[in-house]
Amino acid sequence: MSTVTLHGNPVSVAGSLPKIGESAPDFNLTTQDLADVSLADYAGKRKVLNIVPSLDTPTCATSTRKFNAAAGSLVNTVVLVISADLPFAQGRFCTTEGLDNVVPLSTLRSGDFMENYGVKIADGPLVGVTTRAVVVLNEANKVIYTELVPAIEDEPNYDAALAALK
Repeated sequence: MSTVTLHGNPVSVAGSLPKIGESAPDFNLTTQDLADVSLADYAGKRKVLNIVPSLDTPTCATSTRKFNAAAGSLVNTVVLVISADLPFAQGRFCTTEGLDNVVPLSTLRSGDFMENYGVKIADGPLVGVTTRAVVVLNEANKVIYTELVPAIEDEPNYDAALAALK
């Protein structure tokens, strides 16, 4: 179990992020078209998993915009924005914001992702959604970078996450 903070208050997070060098756990997440996808759907690509509690918060929206801006120049890389939001809300957010370089995915049908990636908030007011984290995978789905953001309301270290792809 890990601990992060929300507005200075400790929040427990079940599990721990996958370790660098390990194979990433497979997942079953839902697209805005209500299709289920897994790592196999992004085979051969590098993957940035921008894991956020909800796109309906300022920091989550900001991180999605910033990764969207960076994604346009990333070769053979897909940025997956993963949250507990309904797929319809994710799609509306990306359309309204003009974000077409990220792929929004929902934990709607499967809580396994949150547990397998060690990002499930276990207590406090956000219990049951994901904490803020970034996991970067290479083409073979090996973990090459992780960050569990210490304070949920803070942005991740974009430079470090993107540097892992160079």
